[in-house]
Amino acid sequence: MKTYSISIKETNNSTIIKFEANHFLTDHESFEFNNIDETKSSPLAQQLFYLPFVKKVYISSNFIAIERYDILEWSDVQDEVAEQIEMYLNDGGIVIAYTSPVKKVPVTVYAESTPNPSAMKFVANKKIVMATYEFTSKEDAMHSPLASELFNFPFVKNVFFDENFVSITKHNTADWNNITMELREFIRSYIEEGKTIINDGAPSILQKTSQHQDQYFETLDDTSKEIVNILEQYVRPAVAGDGGNIQFMSYDGDTKTVNVILQGACSGCPSSTYTLKSGIENMLREMLPGKVSYVEAING
Repeated sequence: MKTYSISIKETNNSTIIKFEANHFLTDHESFEFNNIDETKSSPLAQQLFYLPFVKKVYISSNFIAIERYDILEWSDVQDEVAEQIEMYLNDGGIVIAYTSPVKKVPVTVYAESTPNPSAMKFVANKKIVMATYEFTSKEDAMHSPLASELFNFPFVKNVFFDENFVSITKHNTADWNNITMELREFIRSYIEEGKTIINDGAPSILQKTSQHQDQYFETLDDTSKEIVNILEQYVRPAVAGDGGNIQFMSYDGDTKTVNVILQGACSGCPSSTYTLKSGIENMLREMLPGKVSYVEAING
């Protein structure tokens, strides 16, 4: 059985706050409820409208956004609302009551080349995972049915998942011209059929929940926290665009060296050394003067 946890995320609108779940809440669909009369299909939304300050409820694949009336501030009640949602979900409460068989949602997947000639990025038109995951062998992929299936292709060397894409690194014996369409169609069909991508409970086992990440962050020293925030804000979106990921590993204040892990298409990429030296290293030197001199990387 899934164990839900809810984290609070602020938005640009002070009257709206997001309650983000560690599991998908809907079948990749979104629902908007403007009042309690519209909540026949959502017992959860109906429960939320019993709160006197709730003006509108929006339920998406992995979060619930609530707009409030101006009778209080979110800081006064957000923790209690998050706890209420978490308890509702863990008690088996229904998010959306599907009264008829759910129609198969069309999925599109396109292939995108990356700076790494051995890696290809397959991008879906929907969110497929809640965190990043990398698998380097079929044995390593025991918590991911999709990764396990992909390793049945003899040319697959590495599988990396991010929010809406899969990066696959191939062995040199195969040519992308011969295998790209086969992989793209396989991934598209797998997602469209609603098959499991990451097993329930795997995020906790693999320490990929937001709680794990927050707890780890709090154990870091102040400079390490600054480095993590810079990597998340400025570097990670760029490497994700290339089908990869970068993770903070450690910081040595004596040598002023930052160690990072490269994943997905970035792992083993011929241009990754140049990217580290000319981009990330220089950025950290400029943004944290006197604190960072070198950036070293290992492949995930």
